[in-house]
Amino acid sequence: MGIGLMLLVGILLSAFFSGSETGFYRATRVRLALDAMSGDPIARGILWLTNNPAVFVATTLIGNNLANYVVSLAIVLITAEVMSQESMWAEVAGPVIFSPLVFVYGELLPKNLFYHAPNKLLRWGGPPFLLCTVVFAPVSVILWALARFLQWALGQSPEQVRLTLARRELQRVLEEGQEAGVLQPSQRRLAQNLFAVANRPVEELCTPVARAASVRVGTPKADVLRLARRHGAAVVPVMGQRARDLIGYVQVMDLRMTESQLIDRVRPLLEIRAQETHLAALIRLRAAREPLAAVANREGETIGLIYADQLLEPLLKFE
Repeated sequence: MGIGLMLLVGILLSAFFSGSETGFYRATRVRLALDAMSGDPIARGILWLTNNPAVFVATTLIGNNLANYVVSLAIVLITAEVMSQESMWAEVAGPVIFSPLVFVYGELLPKNLFYHAPNKLLRWGGPPFLLCTVVFAPVSVILWALARFLQWALGQSPEQVRLTLARRELQRVLEEGQEAGVLQPSQRRLAQNLFAVANRPVEELCTPVARAASVRVGTPKADVLRLARRHGAAVVPVMGQRARDLIGYVQVMDLRMTESQLIDRVRPLLEIRAQETHLAALIRLRAAREPLAAVANREGETIGLIYADQLLEPLLKFE
């Protein structure tokens, strides 16, 4: 009776820690944050674990190893009790007989349940898991220190784990929004594109000044219109008398409405730093209602041009 109880406890521990691991990576942090803000102490504890994944992983590893040890010991004792004589077949028969039981009820079933209802099951299993986090803390600290050493030695930042988790959570939120009918497929794709390119620096997208289809100040209007028509451009950058001296731009619509036959009046260019992000640059251009801007490096030198259409194009790509 005691050995059977030991086997049952081991399977339950394996199911609890294996399922919690799946639920941790499937849970939506937005829901956890809202529950934590409402004053739920369990949600606060789980949210703290999501912000410190190394502690969660260490606790899960210790719990799974403990469960495996208890299950293995119970199987060995049951095999020894049922089969009185020691033999190689007796040692092999025990694991073979009990492996399906342990796999289905200790791994497969709990993982499947936590996969489909991660937040609810994590909420129910939160108190015992937080208790295990405290109990396993002495050993977890050693594993955490080892993980930090490996991160330092390999040059990997723990922020990468958090960013990966955050990206998965955002993906899950978008999927749930589409399933609930809140988001249309095009809106979901737009949000995904935004997350993909939002933090890219502008210097990766800008067009070098030397490659831009530009004209010099004083160029005949007919030549400018011909250049704009050939490149399908609505705006044309204007250079000064010196090479690479970018002084502004003209709009094709303005040229068609003016009576002057030469380019003698230009619009000033908005300046954006090369280190600014894709999203920040787009917001600045839209706020200023400018179709393009000059991209400057740290020394203030213009290294290229960035068009509003260039910033919008990656956001509007749909499969």
